[in-house]
Amino acid sequence: MQQKLLIALAGLAATAVALTGCSSTTPAPNAGGSTPSGAITVYNAQHEALTQVWADEFTAATGVTVTLRNGSDSELGNQIAQEGQASPADVFLTENSPAMSLVDNAGLFADVDAATIAQVPAEYRPSSGKWVGIAARSTVLVYNRSMIQPADLPKSLMDLADPAFKGKWAASPSGADFQAIVSAMLQLKGADATEAWLVAMKSNFTAYQGNSTVMKAVNAGEIPMGVIYHYYWFGDQNGTGENSKNTALNYFKNADPGAFVSISGGGVLASSKNATAAQAFLAFVTSKAGQEVLATGTSFEYPVASDVAANPKLTPLTELDAPTLDAAKLNSTTVTDLMTKAGLI
Repeated sequence: MQQKLLIALAGLAATAVALTGCSSTTPAPNAGGSTPSGAITVYNAQHEALTQVWADEFTAATGVTVTLRNGSDSELGNQIAQEGQASPADVFLTENSPAMSLVDNAGLFADVDAATIAQVPAEYRPSSGKWVGIAARSTVLVYNRSMIQPADLPKSLMDLADPAFKGKWAASPSGADFQAIVSAMLQLKGADATEAWLVAMKSNFTAYQGNSTVMKAVNAGEIPMGVIYHYYWFGDQNGTGENSKNTALNYFKNADPGAFVSISGGGVLASSKNATAAQAFLAFVTSKAGQEVLATGTSFEYPVASDVAANPKLTPLTELDAPTLDAAKLNSTTVTDLMTKAGLI
């Protein structure tokens, strides 16, 4: 992996020089003699084990020390916004897009190196251009095969507001995952429809703490269905399968809000004291070597950059028929306001 990383960083440097007309001003890794060194701090809201692999491989190849400060999307996003230009963070990684938009809207991200942006297709980065996608996860409906048949499943996530599904589905509304799904609904359906759906949700659903707990409850027959992200199911199936053996996944597709693919984000803080190393780290995460950590590891998240294919056990991203959204406009503040008003958080 170290050799692959060195090759990846060298390739990025060459790409950066080509994109900038051989300019030495672009702070790409190794461009213009700027070799990554020193130390960086990453505010990490992604899975700790996944980011630790990225950090370890990057350090092994470059010698740059990476300190991870782990927390949730909303916790770390709000912390950066409060710290402002005084933030000790060099890089921010998230599981979902809304926390990235929070920091972006506060004007706290630096421009991402052109070579890094070039590695990530437009559909997996925001219109603002201030951060890039590093991974993705799909919204799914997990259901207990003995409690409900495929023909009786809702055709749309919006259908779960129907009284016919009262007491038949679960979710974890306090988590950033579900709030990202609601933010997609808000962008697709508007505030009025989203608020009405949330009010109906309050009457219809059962709350659990965390997606894995939702899946376990469905598996145990406590409730027929639950809204989660796909990788919880695949991760359990990859192990003993004890928390998913009685379940299957339903993909809504048809550009439905329930087919939302959430983009995990990565960005470099404008206040970074080591921008060269910070940019190099983000370049590695989105490089072929970095994305292969997703494809071959046990996170079961989707790679989104450098043409790396997902784990073959996953339904390909191209077959999910996800709605087209601008990740820069996924609004965490309005979502939490609406969910609080509905009594969900």
